[in-house]
Amino acid sequence: MAWVLYSRRGCHLCEAAEDIVLAHRPGAAVIDVDDDQSAREQFDLRVPVLEIDGVVAVEGRFDEAAVARLAAGRGSDA
Repeated sequence: MAWVLYSRRGCHLCEAAEDIVLAHRPGAAVIDVDDDQSAREQFDLRVPVLEIDGVVAVEGRFDEAAVARLAAGRGSDA
């Protein structure tokens, strides 16, 4: 299962999301939308955004319990 977090430096929501995601999926990729033109075009003002296997699972404010459920494979209701 591929986890990708789209984020940007200086964004407090992004920093919190990164902490939560990496606590549950240490191998998750973190992409800074300001360093990736394609990611910026897709997610610019929506960050933070977590994609799991190419599908947006969480965006905006991240709830740690919901991310934990996703990591455990118990639903996508984040």
